[in-house]
Amino acid sequence: QLVESGGGLVQPGGSLRLSCAASGFTSEHYSIGWFRRQAPGQGREGVSYITGDGLITNYADSVKGRFTISRDNIKNTVYLQMNNLNPDDTGIYSCAGALINKTPYGGLGDFEFDYWGQGTQVTVSS
Repeated sequence: QLVESGGGLVQPGGSLRLSCAASGFTSEHYSIGWFRRQAPGQGREGVSYITGDGLITNYADSVKGRFTISRDNIKNTVYLQMNNLNPDDTGIYSCAGALINKTPYGGLGDFEFDYWGQGTQVTVSS
C-alpha cells in the first residue's frame, strides 16, 4: 500500500514536500515513481523516479533543478521536495511502486508500475 501526504495550496515560488509511505513492501526491494495529473481527463505525467537502493534518480525536464526525490528505507518513505513551484505544477500527485530495484525504462512511464497511491492535491496559486 502506498499513501501520499504533503499536498496543499502554495503561492508561486513556494515549496512543498510530498511523502509516499509504503507498507507491505520489503525495504530497498521496490522503486518509486511520482506522477501528476494536471487536469481531469489528462494522462499522467511522470515527474520523478528513484531506484530501490536510492542510487539512481530521474526527472522530467519540466521539474529538473526544482524537484528532488529521496528515500528513507528505514522509514519506508519516499520524498519529493518541490521548490520554486509555479501554476503549471498544479495537479494531483501520486506515487507508484514497482517490486524491482530498477525499472527498465527510466521510471517515468506509468506502465512500469503496479501499485498506486490515491494521490494528493497540489495547487499553486496566488
